[in-house]
Amino acid sequence: MDKRQVKRRKLLINAATYIAASMVVLYVRSRLRNRREPITYGPLVERDAARISYMNDKILRDDTTCTNMIRLKRASFFQLCQVLRERQLLCDTIHVSVEEQVAMFLHTIGHNERNRVVATNFGRSSETVSRYFRIVLNAIGELRNDLIQPPSLETPTKIAGNPRWDPYFKDCIGAIDGTHIRASVSKSMELAFRGRKSFATQNVMAAVDFDMKFTYVLAGWEGTAHDAVVLADALERENGGLRVPEGKFYLVDAGYGAKPGFMPPFRGVRYHLNEWGNNPVQNEKELFNLRHSSLRVTVERAFGSLKRRFKVLDDATPFFPYLTQVDIVIACCILHNWVVSQGTDCFILPENTLTPSSHTSASAQSNDHRLMVEKRQLIAERMWQDRQNHYGH
Repeated sequence: MDKRQVKRRKLLINAATYIAASMVVLYVRSRLRNRREPITYGPLVERDAARISYMNDKILRDDTTCTNMIRLKRASFFQLCQVLRERQLLCDTIHVSVEEQVAMFLHTIGHNERNRVVATNFGRSSETVSRYFRIVLNAIGELRNDLIQPPSLETPTKIAGNPRWDPYFKDCIGAIDGTHIRASVSKSMELAFRGRKSFATQNVMAAVDFDMKFTYVLAGWEGTAHDAVVLADALERENGGLRVPEGKFYLVDAGYGAKPGFMPPFRGVRYHLNEWGNNPVQNEKELFNLRHSSLRVTVERAFGSLKRRFKVLDDATPFFPYLTQVDIVIACCILHNWVVSQGTDCFILPENTLTPSSHTSASAQSNDHRLMVEKRQLIAERMWQDRQNHYGH
């Protein structure tokens, strides 16, 4: 290649480089010329001050306001936040404290509010509310093993020394029942979830001790599932299953059937009986069922209090994915136990608000176990005999 060709090649390269550089300059200038002016935000300090003011004035002003807004008293709320902070389950961020995170979560499940409503109230974006809802839900779930614990093996305080129940139910450690909670599922799955209700539900089984604390919770079963099937699943689970200590038993309704560790009432017995006065009991089976139901009403009180406190469990169709709905049920039971451990409040149903009844189930699917049937009969006969001796006839 001679010198003329080399020179010509250099000129072409230089020209191409110049053209490319010019095009880049023109492109950058056009972008700069068409660039939108940046959005100017107000000082974050002012917005944070407004949020703090909302928390202090509208949420934490006094116990009544706090209970109305987030379903917990102030002391219970602050202690819960402190536990979550100390265990590093939640942490303060630059602009969102642990207290605000938990308050947004409790306000959502307490009133079944949509994210956009909570976002407006707390001065946040819907994305922020949704994100912290998931974070707090997971944090509450981590407290499950601490707050939902197996019952004590000692004779419950409610039974010990009470002649109506002691010594007949001295080995009873709690009561078990199921409740249906409204569910939102896909159209293809609705049929499986629409059981005794006209809408889709999940069947939640729980065990409750006589202090009204949940000692076991199994959520997520379809609404069409029979209670006995749900109980069988709880017993068969290796991890997180229901265990009944030897010699102890739970009170259940007739639908579960009599089996080791589970004592139902007699089937086909009159309802709404009294031990004396109008409509008194006439035999040992009626007396057993009356006293059985007066103890088992504890689990009904627990479910009633749970749904009164957290309207997400007893309101319109949920707007969360189904797996989140299941986690919310567990979280509500955990929070219920937390509140009960702190003392009573307006959401805990008094014992005299529910009428004891002897449940019989026409759809009972379980076969009765002979040994448990015999044990129930012996208890009923002893109970009746003691009553007859007490009244002198």
